[in-house]
Amino acid sequence: MRTALLQMTSSDDPAENLKTVQRMMAEAVASGAGFVLTPEVTNCLSGSRTHQQQVLRLEEEDPTLAALCDAAARHGVWLLLGSLGVKTDDADGRFANRQFLISPEGDVVARYDKIHMFDVEVSVEETYRESDGYRPGTRAVVATTPFAKIGMSICYDVRFAYLHRTLAKAGAQILTVPAAFSHVTGAAHWHALLRARAIETGCFVLAPAQTGTHPASRGPSRRTYGHSLAVAPWGEVLADAGTDPGVCIVDLDLEKVEEARKRVPSLTHDREFDGP
Repeated sequence: MRTALLQMTSSDDPAENLKTVQRMMAEAVASGAGFVLTPEVTNCLSGSRTHQQQVLRLEEEDPTLAALCDAAARHGVWLLLGSLGVKTDDADGRFANRQFLISPEGDVVARYDKIHMFDVEVSVEETYRESDGYRPGTRAVVATTPFAKIGMSICYDVRFAYLHRTLAKAGAQILTVPAAFSHVTGAAHWHALLRARAIETGCFVLAPAQTGTHPASRGPSRRTYGHSLAVAPWGEVLADAGTDPGVCIVDLDLEKVEEARKRVPSLTHDREFDGP
């Protein structure tokens, strides 16, 4: 399966970001991709909850989702929207950070709400409280396609190995980890975490990323790490997109999943233990 990772510098303007995705999708399809993936918060990267409240929509009303379902059908490709920020009916007004898998017919066949919230103090200058604006999901998801079973996760989820092991044991052959990773934690941990998730599960790991300094019409701007990665089940980095926006093409051989798991069948070696 020829796969395209779209590396973006999304702004806080959903209409502008949609045009970027549509252009990149066309480029990916022209390169032969049958599976296209976008980063986390493809539609709006913003640190202003007030601005998000103004521009985000409920899933059924979201123009980005509708337009990209149409684009997937027009191009006849599988599309993984790494995530969209969408409104919910929650009483506290929090949004969902939601991933969508869209078929070549333009149908949403799976959705996943990010489980682990990025509530951290990277430094005095860089503090995040994702749970203030987004409510965590509660359900892990493996989606079945004609070419592979796909385990869905988002960004900070990558630090929780048990989630990805659970996805692999449920049949996942590809793990998706779209991200808007901090440039500080990215430089320290991004490659190591993604390679570890691939090695310990025997899965391909596909991680399309946001990159650079993101324009903001309101509130603080963000800086993200980039380096969209495709990692093979044995841990080799197959593609690294660096720090410029663009389309990264990689060919996946799903036989490599079975090969890696035969060599080291650790998914079958769980044991109960006591303590500590």
